[in-house]
Amino acid sequence: MLQKATLDFLRDLKKHNDKPWFDANRKRYETAKADFIDFLQQVIDAHAKKDDGLVGLQAKNCLFRINRDIRFSKDKSPYKTNFGASVNRGGKKSVLAGYYFHLEPGEAFVGGGVWMPQPSELAKVRQEIDYGLNDFKKIIGSKKFKSVYGEMYKGEDMMLSRVPKGYEPDNPAAEFLKMKSYIAMRPVMDKELLSKDLKKITLEAFSALQPLMGFINTALG
Repeated sequence: MLQKATLDFLRDLKKHNDKPWFDANRKRYETAKADFIDFLQQVIDAHAKKDDGLVGLQAKNCLFRINRDIRFSKDKSPYKTNFGASVNRGGKKSVLAGYYFHLEPGEAFVGGGVWMPQPSELAKVRQEIDYGLNDFKKIIGSKKFKSVYGEMYKGEDMMLSRVPKGYEPDNPAAEFLKMKSYIAMRPVMDKELLSKDLKKITLEAFSALQPLMGFINTALG
């Protein structure tokens, strides 16, 4: 479970997203960050018993910076209003698929996959799906996967309007070949964030995602 003070800090940051407020509340930030890291490390250590690619991984190295890159954004708010962590055997900057935890009051979720890969990596995943469609469909159609995620994310922002070049429109894998990201997400309610069951919920989500991760990472090498 996470501490209520961690969620309170993120809520307050959303209301006061400026450097003077952040500097005045830096101790709250450090405490909240440490709380999230502690929780995440417990999850990593537990899931590493199933996924040996996570053995020895340090949670502090999985967190993204709270500072926003505002160079090309109209929104000049200096800070993210969430804690995000990519749990990945290749590191958070790896091209490999990874688990993800997004901590934000009212918008938290757990899941993962590969988000907006570069064209070369995306082509490899699509090719693997084309070759191994039956295996892919078994993974995302499994009772375990569907009970946690329902289905993969297919938002319009993540889908091409037609199959990519090199594939026929009637390809049996067409709906998956159109994807630009291969991710699954399970919302986490605020009450769950503060519940003693949060670790169990997260581990179940990671476990349900693991076969898909293996499929994608086979393609990415």
